[in-house]
Order: sequence, then C-alpha cells, then structure tokens
Amino acid sequence: MNRNEFFRNIGFGMIAFATGESLLSSCKSGMDMGTNVAPIVTDGEFVNALKIPETVSGTSSLIAQSVQDELLVGKKVNVQGYRNGILGPTFRVQKGSTVNIPFQNKTTEHSNVHWHGLVIPADMDGHPDQMIMPNESFNFQFSINQQAGTNWYHPHVHKLTGKQVSQGLSGLFIVESPEEKALNLPSGNYEIPLIIQDKRLNTDGSIKYNPTMMEVMTGYMGETILVNGTNKPYLNVATRYYRFRVLNGSSARIYNLALSNGADFYVIGSDGGILPQPEKVKNLMIGTGERADILIDFSTMKVGEQIYLNNETFSTMGASQGTNSFKIMNFIITTQESDAFKMPTLLIPFSKITGSSKTRTFALTMDMMAMSGGMHKINGKIYDANRIDENVNLGATEIWEFDNSTGDEAHPMHIHGVQFQVISRTGGRNIIFPQEKGWKDTVLVAPKEKVQVIIKFGQQGKFVFHCHNLEHEDDGMMLNLEVK
Repeated sequence: MNRNEFFRNIGFGMIAFATGESLLSSCKSGMDMGTNVAPIVTDGEFVNALKIPETVSGTSSLIAQSVQDELLVGKKVNVQGYRNGILGPTFRVQKGSTVNIPFQNKTTEHSNVHWHGLVIPADMDGHPDQMIMPNESFNFQFSINQQAGTNWYHPHVHKLTGKQVSQGLSGLFIVESPEEKALNLPSGNYEIPLIIQDKRLNTDGSIKYNPTMMEVMTGYMGETILVNGTNKPYLNVATRYYRFRVLNGSSARIYNLALSNGADFYVIGSDGGILPQPEKVKNLMIGTGERADILIDFSTMKVGEQIYLNNETFSTMGASQGTNSFKIMNFIITTQESDAFKMPTLLIPFSKITGSSKTRTFALTMDMMAMSGGMHKINGKIYDANRIDENVNLGATEIWEFDNSTGDEAHPMHIHGVQFQVISRTGGRNIIFPQEKGWKDTVLVAPKEKVQVIIKFGQQGKFVFHCHNLEHEDDGMMLNLEVK
C-alpha cells in the first residue's frame, strides 16, 4: 500500500491519532501537510563568498569530531566535520595509486566511512557492520583502479546515517586519470566543487535533525540551502568556461538545476566517470547521492552581470518533492578573460557492459502499517545485518531491475562495490537522461517507474544496496548482497 492509498483508506483523523505529537509538531513548524516540506528561506542577499573545501592527497587523515562553524551570519555553532568546519576535505588522487587514510572517531557515537562510488575491497567499503567506536581509529588503505570521476565519502551506520551526514560529515573524493587530463578541461581555479545540501536550522543557527514519522515517510528536508557549507553563497567568475563537480549531498531533497537566464550548460560526467560526449541541457535533475560533472560558459556575459543557479519546480517525484523554486547560489561576472578552451565533440570512449547471465527484480514498496519503523521495504524485507539477501558469483554480469511502479515516492537506489550502467527506464519519465549515459552507482527511480541497470561484479565480499534517501535507508530500505 502506498502513502496516497493509505490516506484515502483510513483518513486524516486516524493518522493524527497514530502519530500524535509528531504530526502536531509538523503542523507547528509551519510545514505544508500535503507535501511535508519546510518552506525554503528566500529572503536575504547572496553575500557570502563560496567556501572551497581544502584539497588533500590520498595520505591525509580524517578526524570525525565536533567543530564550530557559522551557518547563519554571526552565529557560530557546533557542527560535525572532518577538519576545521562543516564537511571534510576534497581528496584528489590518481588512477592506479594507493591511498592510506588514517581515520579517528572523536564523536560520541559509533561511525565509519563509506567511500561512495569507489570500487574497493569489502573490508574498506564502510559496510554498516564496520563500526568504529568513539575514540577508536581505523586505517583505510586501498588501490584506485577505476576511471576518473567525482566520488564522495560519508558515514554509513544503520539508523544514524541521516543524522551524521546532516550534521556535517561528508566530502568529495576525486579520481583523475591521464585520459581525463588529455581533454584539457577547465582546472585549477576554474574547477569548483559544489556540494549542495539543505538543512533545517534552529534559531541559534545550529543544525536540527529530528525527523517525525511523516518525515521518515517522505524524507527530511530543510528550509536553508547550503553549498559547500555556505549559506547564500556567491562566486566571482570570469568570462570563460568553468567546470563544476556537483554533488547532491542532501538527506532527501531532489534538485532540478537550471541557470536563471535560461542558458544551456553541458553535462560531461556522471557519478563514476566522464561521458562519451558532452550533453547540452537546460535542466539537470539530481537525486540524493548522485553527482554530475558540468561545464558552464560565462563568456557571453559582461563584467557586472549576475546569474543564479536555481532549483526549478517539478512534478515527477511525488508530492513531497519539487514544490519549491529557489535560488541556490549566485555567479557574479567580475573579470574579462580570453578563454582558449574549446568544447570537445568527444570525451572518453564508453564500453557498454554486455553478456548478462541473470536478471533480478527488486520491488520498492512502503508499508504504511509499520508505523514504528520499517515502512520502506525492498522485496518485502527491511534490513537485517545478519541476513544475506542476495548471493552473487564473483565476475558475474547481471541486470538488476528496481521496480517502483506501485510507489508514490522517489527512491535513489545505490549499490556498493560496483559501477553500473543504466539500460532502460519504463513508466514514469520513460527515458534515459543525459547524466545517466555514463558510469553510475546511484540511479533515481521515480514513482511509477521501473529502471534496469547492468552490473559486472568484480569485488568479493559483503556489501549493501539501498535507497539513498537517508531517512528511507535508516528506516530499513537496505539489503545485504554477498559476492563470492
């Protein structure tokens, strides 16, 4: 039974009775009960310079700890981070290298690090079983044997992932290769990470994370949009091409990105690598956990002009998503420059995976009667750390179908330990999008859709796959797979 059917069958009064103060608190917070979304704060000028995370090598350490940062002007608060403020550094490593990253957990909760998008051994992946307790350490050591791409890292502890990521624990992990460098894409000051997150803030500027039952159902969404931990950010740019590595690092919110002047921009990379050719778009929809590598051309603009990166409304992801249009950040043209960069017609060749030996289907459902937890299910099951749900042969190539045909909420589905290719989408939006024409590890499955991906399993061990709406994941929308 989906959410809409449940509401129709038992009525709002029963919901109010069942959820008690959780529902009342949602009403008091000013949320729209039809969509369960906190209104975006739109007042205020974009006067804060965009923070750029520190770039580090593959031998730098991480310390998960309580730190101070200023998310609202003049209000320093405690957040969680891996360095001196919210979020962590950007790792930049070379294909073929070996990383050695000492990690310390100085928080008050057990934690770990999942290297989202990296195809690495199971004992380094950050499975929920691999808990690092408070005041304990662990050394992450693994080789990078995959194509260049924009990956990221964050905690992955069952029932605490949403909380710890929302409090600030995440960062980018960039892999580079000779093939990518040969493209001479914008680099240095012209290559900018954009980690987009929504937060719900208390009046003192601290981060609030306390989902109600309704918010577990739909996903926890905040009223304040941050980019790289910056509220109301601007970036001074020159009249030339820029490369932006975009991460949707939110807990649940889906974004439909567009430029305020309606200009085209180019998608050149997906989650795990560079596309075969640039894809010209006006909009880019990006679900939680997904990444996109994009190029924006500011050369037609004049010094003094401004352009915003906006979120535009949409109606394809369920009632709780896409209801707000808002500005995310401001680009201010401050410098006139000549630009030698020319958009290549071809990027990096893309070899399609073929030869599937098996198809597995995973029904994505929501059980509204399981109000105490475990509403979100895969094939009728919620997560059990002691159960292996899928056994896969090492080296096998399989097609996995995520079936959301009966659902009314979107599910960005992420598989650990692999990169896959999207081969079909039926129902719903019914197409493969430009950002899905390369290597992926997370795919957005809208209501009424079935999406098929093809995977070659090359890493042995125990992994998980799950919805990357973190409230859905923490609610149990996750299963174990073992490759052997």
